[in-house]
Amino acid sequence: MTTEPTARSLPRESLGDTHLRRLIVGQGLAAVVDALFLIWLTLFVLKLSEPGMTTGFVLVAVALPRAALLLPAGVLVDRVGPARIAAGAAWLRVAVLLALGALITLTSPSVATVALLAGLLGAADAAYFPAALALLPAVVPTEKLARVNALVQGAESGGDLVGPAVAAGVIAVVGFDATLGGIAALAALAAVALSLPIRAVRRGERVGDAAESAEVDGERVSTARALGAGLRYAWREPVVRGMLAAIALINITVVGPVLVGGAVLADQRLGGAGSLGIVLSGFGAGSLAGSLVAGWRPPARRGWTVVGGVAAIGAGMAGLAAVTDVVAATAVVSLIGLGSAFLGVVVVATLQERVPERLLGRVLSLVVLATVAFDPFSYLLAGVLVPFGTTTLFLVCGGAVLACAGLVATSPAIRSLR
Repeated sequence: MTTEPTARSLPRESLGDTHLRRLIVGQGLAAVVDALFLIWLTLFVLKLSEPGMTTGFVLVAVALPRAALLLPAGVLVDRVGPARIAAGAAWLRVAVLLALGALITLTSPSVATVALLAGLLGAADAAYFPAALALLPAVVPTEKLARVNALVQGAESGGDLVGPAVAAGVIAVVGFDATLGGIAALAALAAVALSLPIRAVRRGERVGDAAESAEVDGERVSTARALGAGLRYAWREPVVRGMLAAIALINITVVGPVLVGGAVLADQRLGGAGSLGIVLSGFGAGSLAGSLVAGWRPPARRGWTVVGGVAAIGAGMAGLAAVTDVVAATAVVSLIGLGSAFLGVVVVATLQERVPERLLGRVLSLVVLATVAFDPFSYLLAGVLVPFGTTTLFLVCGGAVLACAGLVATSPAIRSLR
């Protein structure tokens, strides 16, 4: 069964360009806040304790609630509405950042207290990510979805590219307290921007509620049943199933090998560990370029674009096995970043257009889960393969991604995507 593009119930044209601009600004600022806060948190925990397990413990405290709550959050998005959940999660972020700021200003917090508040931010992220993605089709005309997704993901890539340097530099100049205050201020601006379109979107949601009330009421029997409906839909639809599988495999075979294997590669072939930062900056630059290109020139044949994006990532991973200098490694990693970002824009825009609105939050929560939940397995894979050498590591991982591209190309539903 192939899902046809679903007409949205919300009156997107009536929302106007003002709401669209506010939404782009809000989601862009939220992405920048995430990038800045992650660096702030890492450096602050290093200040509180010696480097080692403690830093990992705090970062896990952020990641675990985010991964564990993503699927239930998708159900909540479909029941309550993406506009309200996105705005509520954005304001929860502000409240937690302000509480953390007051804590470090007035007291000497323990690592456990910081981890607890960081965990609340992870829970807010779990609700925000699927809600923000599901909100775009409610506000953005279908023909503009790819471009708006590209702008939002471009802001995220830009934050990843410059965030570490900016956060570290500001902390060095004004200290942890003032830097966190600035991050909280940016988060508040994002929350305001995300809250402004909510009234107009609610009016549209009431129109859609009447048409789908019977089906939604049937799913309200239990969260488990609602979640099961979303999982069954994702499994039965070949386009959704294929894209989710590709995203998960890419996450497993790229994230850990690039970070862990890249560090070993830099030390062995590229002139020292310091070159790793240059190489990873290439990934950020490639991601930014890929997002902008995908929005500027949306592909006419999306199915083959998905295949090509997966193949480009696989070719880049395999190519890392042969690099011997920083310039070549940076160029190859830039290709991986470009393919990943381009693929991300195309996949998200396609699902936003095709998945029924009543299931959109659940399906998009699966997309987010596929991008964040497999990081531990990716690091484990890298740890298992690194002893055999970086050439083996990158050839195995690149070959797996290229095989995935071949499997995706065998799907008639994906090949026929326009």
